[in-house]
Amino acid sequence: MSSIQFVPAEQLSGGIGTITPVLLPRLDKLYQQRAKRLQQLAQDHPMQDYLLFCAQMALAQQEVVHKLALPKTAIEIIQQRLGKEHPPLNWQKLERDHYWHTALNSIVEQVKDLSTEQVQAVCQQLLVASTEQLESAAGYLLAQKFSQVPKGWALFLWSALSVYWAQMAEALSASAKADYGEQRQFCPVCGGVPCASVIRGGAQNGLRYLHCNLCESQWHLVRVKCSNCEGTSGLHYWSLDEKNATIKAESCDACESYLKVIYQEKDLHLEVIADDLASLALDAGVEEEGFSRSGLNPYLLPS
Repeated sequence: MSSIQFVPAEQLSGGIGTITPVLLPRLDKLYQQRAKRLQQLAQDHPMQDYLLFCAQMALAQQEVVHKLALPKTAIEIIQQRLGKEHPPLNWQKLERDHYWHTALNSIVEQVKDLSTEQVQAVCQQLLVASTEQLESAAGYLLAQKFSQVPKGWALFLWSALSVYWAQMAEALSASAKADYGEQRQFCPVCGGVPCASVIRGGAQNGLRYLHCNLCESQWHLVRVKCSNCEGTSGLHYWSLDEKNATIKAESCDACESYLKVIYQEKDLHLEVIADDLASLALDAGVEEEGFSRSGLNPYLLPS
């Protein structure tokens, strides 16, 4: 069990020192800021077209946040799970509300006319898919059984599922309690895996948090520690340019994995998922050294 757990808001959160164990997402501008960063990164980038398409997906997610509220039944269910289930929004155990289908339709309708003919065909498939087809594909996707997900569906499904989980995470009336211990490889909010880690600026300046690729929450992990096996030796830091790069890859000899580190403390304009996506050349270099990525970027899902 993770050493970070949630308790109802009326209970004392306790904790170690003054470090906030979990930062729940604030969605009022999250996707809008991601889209803006993707648009900036797209300028003269080899992946320009795809970065701009992902920016449109992020803007569609922001529109869902602004126009579609979580059903009251969904909010009641997640509050009932506090103190009983860890993580409270465990993707393996939480019964999905069909609200995410509505979110999916909204995202698809917003981007389908801006896409290529191939993507438009995928959008049409999603718009006419049955409830059973969508739920089956979502189950396979969340379980990372990507070969079972219809071709082209993954990004759209994940975008809808992620905004749904992020809205639930934002709605949690809870505080996180950190105990001494390990088991911080997975998100304490939903059980998801990190996209990357971020060295934050601002109020949490210098602190390292892992960023969940499903619910957009961040949770604390000390620096110079493998985010996959939690080892503290045999760690190496790779970058494409100077020593003080704003994006590095942390690799671990023990488990032969790596994960990006995004240094917002050096540049507050960096956005975890956007900058991770735009720095695939670093992934290629580290993988040539024999390391495998331990996390997933939602814009790089197989299928």
